Amino acid sequence: MVIMKTVLTGGKFNMVHPGHIYLLKFARRHGDRLVVVIAHDSRNTKNYAQEARHRKAVLEQLRIVDKVVIGHGSDFMKVVRREKPSVIVLGYDQNVPGNYENELKEIGIKIVRCRRFGNYKTGNAKSE
Repeated sequence: MVIMKTVLTGGKFNMVHPGHIYLLKFARRHGDRLVVVIAHDSRNTKNYAQEARHRKAVLEQLRIVDKVVIGHGSDFMKVVRREKPSVIVLGYDQNVPGNYENELKEIGIKIVRCRRFGNYKTGNAKSE
């Protein structure tokens, strides 16, 4: 029996840019299966925000990603419990939502932080 090591990463992904691609490739190197959690519409409030279903469809086109899910509006752990990752990869500017970091460590989920790549930010790209 082969056990797949699942990696979970996430974000808003309003406009996919090279910084996002770097994060996804970095996350991919930490396991066999990459699951990306798209921020729920209720957590994506910028004026340039795209609907979750649109952002999901864009990421599903990338070969780096195995599965894309829309996160729960208020319960971060709901997706974690369902996907059962071994590793959660955070972007340079991300934190574990809520107070779940200790709980994740207690259940054996490793948290890895990706360094910043360039000066990419969706807000910068949209304002040009």
